[in-house]
Amino acid sequence: MRDSAVALILRAAHFAATRHVHQRRKGVAQEPYINHLIEVAHLLAEATDGADETLIAAGLLHDAIEDVQVTSEELKREFGAEVAALVCEVTDDKTLPKEERKRLQVEHAPRISPRARMIKLADKISNLRTLLYSPPAGWSRQRIVEYYAWASQVVAGCRGVNAFLEAQFDQAHREGMDRLKAEEQGQ
Repeated sequence: MRDSAVALILRAAHFAATRHVHQRRKGVAQEPYINHLIEVAHLLAEATDGADETLIAAGLLHDAIEDVQVTSEELKREFGAEVAALVCEVTDDKTLPKEERKRLQVEHAPRISPRARMIKLADKISNLRTLLYSPPAGWSRQRIVEYYAWASQVVAGCRGVNAFLEAQFDQAHREGMDRLKAEEQGQ
């Protein structure tokens, strides 16, 4: 029996919450990691008017392979081939050095499927928003600026798939850069 849209999304949320239970965001607020996954899924739900439950479920699960050692086979068994394939498209190879992973995200973004690009956009929006109110302890202003620049490079390869997500990214980027400028000027 096929899940209803709501059942699929809630199963994915439960799975993500269970698997990421001990994970926290890197920011000074140390918020539960599930908050990030829910924000990504919420952005995807808004971007599609809730019409793509597969995409929303994949948004909830997008970090499961790289962060909590879930396998693509497990995702396929639990949520179907489509969800597993989307998660695989946005998963970094953690065996590579960080700078190489970042370079590959920029390089691969234009070549992944439109739905995977939507997940990338939502992920970067969430990350920029979090940097605005809860940057990781020890991150300098310069490191935050560099993250914003890199996120913009990744998103440049994702543009053209969803105007709502692109506008949300642009707004988060603008607000973050404005705040950084204000802080630099001592306001």
